[in-house]
Amino acid sequence: MRVIRFSADGFRNLKEISLEFDPELNILCGRNAQGKTNIMEAVWLCSGERSFRGAKDKELIGADADRMALLLDFEDSRRTQTVSYSMLRRDMKNKKLELNGVNVKTPSGLFGAFGCVVFTPEDLELSKGAPDNRRGFIDLSVSQLKPSYRGVVEKYRHILDQRNLHLKHIGQGRPDDGMLDIWDMQLAQMGSYITVLRYNYCKKLQRTAEKLFSELSGGGEELVTEYHSTVFRELDGRNDYRGDLFGEYIEKLTAGRNEDIRAGFTLRGVHRDELKCSINGMNAKDYASQGQHRSIALILKLSQAYILSEETGEYPCILLDDVLSELDSVRRSFIMEKIRGMQVVITCCEEETVKGCKGRFFRVEGGRIVS
Repeated sequence: MRVIRFSADGFRNLKEISLEFDPELNILCGRNAQGKTNIMEAVWLCSGERSFRGAKDKELIGADADRMALLLDFEDSRRTQTVSYSMLRRDMKNKKLELNGVNVKTPSGLFGAFGCVVFTPEDLELSKGAPDNRRGFIDLSVSQLKPSYRGVVEKYRHILDQRNLHLKHIGQGRPDDGMLDIWDMQLAQMGSYITVLRYNYCKKLQRTAEKLFSELSGGGEELVTEYHSTVFRELDGRNDYRGDLFGEYIEKLTAGRNEDIRAGFTLRGVHRDELKCSINGMNAKDYASQGQHRSIALILKLSQAYILSEETGEYPCILLDDVLSELDSVRRSFIMEKIRGMQVVITCCEEETVKGCKGRFFRVEGGRIVS
């Protein structure tokens, strides 16, 4: 998977930029707040994913622009494809999205076409941050392999909100009108499905991450990543999310109703599950050093890229947004070695960060490419 060319106008501070990408290494260099990360974000959006900054649509159009337009040409092992993404300030709900000239209703319709993996400084907190960050990492990784998965996760969150609201009403003295049974059925159906896909992905993650972490640590440390469910005691070998797992999920929700009503929200379910990491048998969240946390985060993101490549047969495009400057020389060299052969886009403030790297160099100033 390689970007051939990319253009953007009106996206945040970007103005009429056009880039011809090198098939291997591309370096975006410039001072802070010049537009380097905006380019990364725009390329990422062309994969159909949400902004990795958590931005809303209104934030994507530049303050002095009426519209934003992105155009990305990329190639895989079979053909060249084009993603077109535009939006008017006066009508932001109606984005214009096209894949190879064919209209796409929503950004998720682009899933599976252009594959890329983004690594930001915030990702360095992946192993020690909130569990929701790790759940989000798994959900993103799974959705890249199974595009329909994202829709199920969003429906689950909507039903969960409805159930939690109903629990609060019951806790305030309103009678249950039978809706709790309906919410439980739907949560169990979607929750069982999400659990199976997450668990199966995490098994692949463990195999890949263990090997990479051992290489990074010179064989001195062992990383174990495990998916912990708040519903199921045992998941190995279980895939019947319509039958056996669904039944167990329903039982767990029913048994915990009184506790949920007292709390005012749902205490068990995939929304409370966790990806736990340990080094040499010690819980990383509690005992890992800052350097070990960074190593875990690095390995998780590398594993995401490797699994995506193995499952799709295509190397993803790698976006490293100001990450190299946050890593020491050992981890920096490791990541560059492990993504060799993939197309890489790097942002940096100082040329010293990428000293010795051979590729195409772009200097970014004021939202424009100046050299």
